[in-house]
Amino acid sequence: MTDQKKKKTLLKKLRDKYRLAIFNEQSYEELFVMRLSRLNVFTAAGTIAVLLVVLVTLLIAFTGLREYIPGYPDAQQRLLIVRNAQRVDSLLVEINKRDQFINSFKAILHGEMPDDSAPDDAAQPVTNSVAPVPEFSRSEADSLLRAQVEREERFNLSARESPRRAVALESAFFVSPIKGMVVNGFGETKGHYGVDIVSAPGGRVAAVMDGMVVFTGWTVETGYVVQVQHPNNLISIYKHNEIILKEVGQSVKAGEAIARVGNSGELTTGPHLHFELWYNGVPLNPTDYISF
Repeated sequence: MTDQKKKKTLLKKLRDKYRLAIFNEQSYEELFVMRLSRLNVFTAAGTIAVLLVVLVTLLIAFTGLREYIPGYPDAQQRLLIVRNAQRVDSLLVEINKRDQFINSFKAILHGEMPDDSAPDDAAQPVTNSVAPVPEFSRSEADSLLRAQVEREERFNLSARESPRRAVALESAFFVSPIKGMVVNGFGETKGHYGVDIVSAPGGRVAAVMDGMVVFTGWTVETGYVVQVQHPNNLISIYKHNEIILKEVGQSVKAGEAIARVGNSGELTTGPHLHFELWYNGVPLNPTDYISF
């Protein structure tokens, strides 16, 4: 009973009406009158507090005031975080490409062909089983066809052409990759193992000799790169291209277009071709062999 009386007394106190009046100090004129209770005051104060919290939350969430909160990153910092994450991802990709390029280059210097499918082939077991040699019999129709082909190819010089022998470097003939002006020669700066040739943007870049494309790719510093393996352990490298026209494994002829002149990569100041010529792993001065 005592607890119930206390509760009733507390509720009664909360609901008791009070009069709030404002008077003029000099004339004692009543200016403002309001009837209040403790419950109304608590309700109004709680509502105002909730509205203030919601208003402050909205201001922080949808305006720039959140940048003034200690420890909260501003728009510039968030942009830098996103850019750094993208750069880290790009660097990982470039490191993988660089490792692949180095492995391919080492294989070429040792006279081997770069093997990009080594991991997949390594997972497959190698068997030493030898397939049985099939036996073929020559039929009468096959003999007639052979005689006809031999008669047709009797005076064909290309069919009797013997395999070309290796040509000495001194007597080798090189086709100019592009026609232009050499603005940065061989060895003018440290680590510059080629020549920079200025030409019109989009001009055709030609292979200097017959060979096979052993590398095509993109690097941060040199942009789009093409690498061609020639006879006599000669390697020609074409950098800063706009677009690559050939794929790895394709054979090219001397003078055949393999790329377009561009301005790709960070180490470039304008449309030009950076051309390198390597012989047995040693860089050569291209101007000693090619007239640009």
